[in-house]
Amino acid sequence: MDRRLFLIGGLALAGCSTLPPAPQGASPQLTLDQAFLGRKTGTGLFRVTLTGAERRFTARLHGKLSRSGTRLTVVEDFVYDDGQKDQLTWVFDRQAAGGWIGRRDDTVGHAIVTEENGVVRLAYTADFKSLSGVTRLGFQDVIYRADKGRIVNDAVVSRLGIPVGTVKFIIQG
Repeated sequence: MDRRLFLIGGLALAGCSTLPPAPQGASPQLTLDQAFLGRKTGTGLFRVTLTGAERRFTARLHGKLSRSGTRLTVVEDFVYDDGQKDQLTWVFDRQAAGGWIGRRDDTVGHAIVTEENGVVRLAYTADFKSLSGVTRLGFQDVIYRADKGRIVNDAVVSRLGIPVGTVKFIIQG
């Protein structure tokens, strides 16, 4: 029994430490407001690691910065490959240099955002509704500039601290 508990605990800790890799080499500087300000579109793919199941989506983003520059609101309109539509709205408040705190209707607590070395990192937990109920998932996102003016958002998705999937979302400028 103790061995099983130790193994489960170890897997949970390993899952908590799993982060998407940051891009290799020099990447042009990127901040949260640069990534999401204005009108943008993107395409994405959610993949379940264990089964390989995939769900594709497109999203239209509209980001507005307050006059003071301390609050960023981003409206995300999603259309999934099965026809489902969803709208989520992020509200981010600027903290100390290189940091933001965010929230959205489905987040549990606050999202923590850091900006370092040209990369934006976003960590949050959200409750997702489905036909079978609500599932609580953790997200660890790395957002960076890519070629041709694109912005890439790579995420590791976890459940109970164990990685269960990935998301890749590519935003066109």
